[in-house]
Amino acid sequence: MRQLITVASCSLNQWALSFEGNLARILKSIQLAKAGGATLRTGPELEVTGYGCQDHFYESKQKAAVALPRDTYHHAWEALARILADPTCHGILLDIGMGVHYNCRLVILDGRILLIRPKMHLANDGNYRELRWFAPWTKSRTLEDHFLPACVRDVAGQSCVPFGDAVVATRDTTVGIELCEELFTPHSPHIDQFLDGVEIITNSSGSHHELRKLTRRIDLIREATLRNGGAYLYANQQGCDGDRLYYDGCALVTVNGEIVAQGSQFSLNDVEVVTATFDLDDIRSQRAASSSRCMQATRAVPYPRVDAPITLSAPWSAKVAPSIPLVPRYHPTTEEISLGPACWLWDYLRRSRMSGYFLPLSGGLDSCSTALIVDSMCRLVMKAVAEGNPQVIEDVRRLCPGDTLPDTPQALAGHLFHTCYMGTANSTQDTRARARALAERIGAYHVDLAMDTVVAAVVSLFTAVTNCTPRFEVHGGTRTENLALQNIQARLRMVLAYLFAQLLPWTRSRNGGLLVLGSSNVDECLRGYMTKYDCSSADLNPIGGISKRDLRGFLAYYRDTQGLDILDRQVSFLEATPTAELVPFSATYSQSDEAEMGMSYDELSTFGRLRKVARCGPVAMFGKLVHEWGPRLTPAAVAAKVKTFFYYYAINRHKMTTLTPAYHAESYSPDDNRYDLRPFLYDATWTWQFRSIDAEVAQLEAAGAL
Repeated sequence: MRQLITVASCSLNQWALSFEGNLARILKSIQLAKAGGATLRTGPELEVTGYGCQDHFYESKQKAAVALPRDTYHHAWEALARILADPTCHGILLDIGMGVHYNCRLVILDGRILLIRPKMHLANDGNYRELRWFAPWTKSRTLEDHFLPACVRDVAGQSCVPFGDAVVATRDTTVGIELCEELFTPHSPHIDQFLDGVEIITNSSGSHHELRKLTRRIDLIREATLRNGGAYLYANQQGCDGDRLYYDGCALVTVNGEIVAQGSQFSLNDVEVVTATFDLDDIRSQRAASSSRCMQATRAVPYPRVDAPITLSAPWSAKVAPSIPLVPRYHPTTEEISLGPACWLWDYLRRSRMSGYFLPLSGGLDSCSTALIVDSMCRLVMKAVAEGNPQVIEDVRRLCPGDTLPDTPQALAGHLFHTCYMGTANSTQDTRARARALAERIGAYHVDLAMDTVVAAVVSLFTAVTNCTPRFEVHGGTRTENLALQNIQARLRMVLAYLFAQLLPWTRSRNGGLLVLGSSNVDECLRGYMTKYDCSSADLNPIGGISKRDLRGFLAYYRDTQGLDILDRQVSFLEATPTAELVPFSATYSQSDEAEMGMSYDELSTFGRLRKVARCGPVAMFGKLVHEWGPRLTPAAVAAKVKTFFYYYAINRHKMTTLTPAYHAESYSPDDNRYDLRPFLYDATWTWQFRSIDAEVAQLEAAGAL
């Protein structure tokens, strides 16, 4: 007899410490799961509190030497009590994520907690610091009693519940639990659970978006059920959660290595539930057909089983059919750039209660990319409005006061996106024209100004105080004077950006202020090729984790898919030479980013990946690049580039301590604040390391290597 089970996996746009909103989204997901016929529902990691509470997990209060309940945990238990008491949450097996001093999953049925399963392998690298707030549960296949707080005891009628590493036995199958990082470990819990007869695994995650990352995630999930036979439910956080990361959803259900349900990866929906139906007999048949698996299963160490008095499956019916396997959907990198940062910006804007964004629009590729990401945000928002998304409509009404809603992305941009070209005598008409034309095309409220009088006033002040007048190098000045005069322009743009961001809405008889956007890409941040406290210092930077190479691809994609021929007019955004336009043009010198850096942006991307992802110091980096770049560069030339990179990386590392919070998209981000925990004060001579490189170059040259 066929046994069909319908399950539900959720992507929720939770927000750290927003207990009221998080609870409402959890309840809605449960109702949608039940409406879809599901008898098992799983949701994201730490969904009750929001994943990104960070040091709020430490919170406690003291009164008269008596410790009161920790704020964050106590509020989480109060929210859980509401779920337990809600009769609409009965009749379905619930897997809900919450911190209980450990990072835990709570299995709930009909208002009672059946099991609290703590996370056993914690994420503690890259963007994650779970060991700072939680301890891993190390007692494999062991249960203890956990005593419940009063607010839950009164509702559930329980004083204590099983706590530990166990699986849940329903009347017709067995359900195991895996949490996020555990899937990525060499010996994942699902391996032993599947061998012990578990047929369904739930995985709750707080997995952030990173370019090209989804493929690995899906491959691991498919492989888990392909080798063992079984069903795997993957749920994920969605949205910005109040930080640099964007959690990209994409809930999944796989059965026997096939994807049978996949949610969206980028969405403005606060709640997204995917359901799938599968036949338990298909899992059992696949397992029985593998004799080697059956032999390994006989040696499996059994898990403690917690009884769940519910039947998840339903008798066979001609009206209900198993879900058909799907071909997994992957966004190309260019589309990921278009969608991920755009969703992140919308989340940040609506939750910050600000009135819009302000962007210094230079007419170059980077600020153009930032503007197009805002345009993409406006397109996504208007699409959601057209689809009747109530939350998006409510947010748009707040941002665009008036009797009618904007009816186009350009109309929306006219309300909330402000751009400004800040020109000087060193700026060109090409960049000014490109900035103005792009702003008009996407509907931004644009301001064009010349700031020479402001620059002259600052230089005049310096001259009056010191009786010395700095000159550009092309006018006979020193390199020191030349750099200082460039930095004056750059830093004044930051001051003007915040002035206009605060007052532009006022000039339009509107309330509120604007968030300032930066537009420094990950490569120039890595090398420090920017002025500290210039207009790269902003409130948010949507491209701060994206390489120049990927941004070029994004612009070409956006031009082709959105019909923005403006990107090819006059001097193309794509073909224009990257330049800061901070020094006077002369017949013998034209400022160029790559010429001044001594390396190309593509080379910078390579340096970044080797430094962060491959964990290379100067010598190891030279050793790899002398082979990779050997066909076009001599060992001495490779050595010179590596030394140049590490010298400027070292002397500019301090700039990362003030780096604008940037959308995390690239695995070699130099963000000092949380992701790239390296010093910011170095011995920039790298004497020992560079001497080792010189010795290797000498050996290669003596051996005749070219």
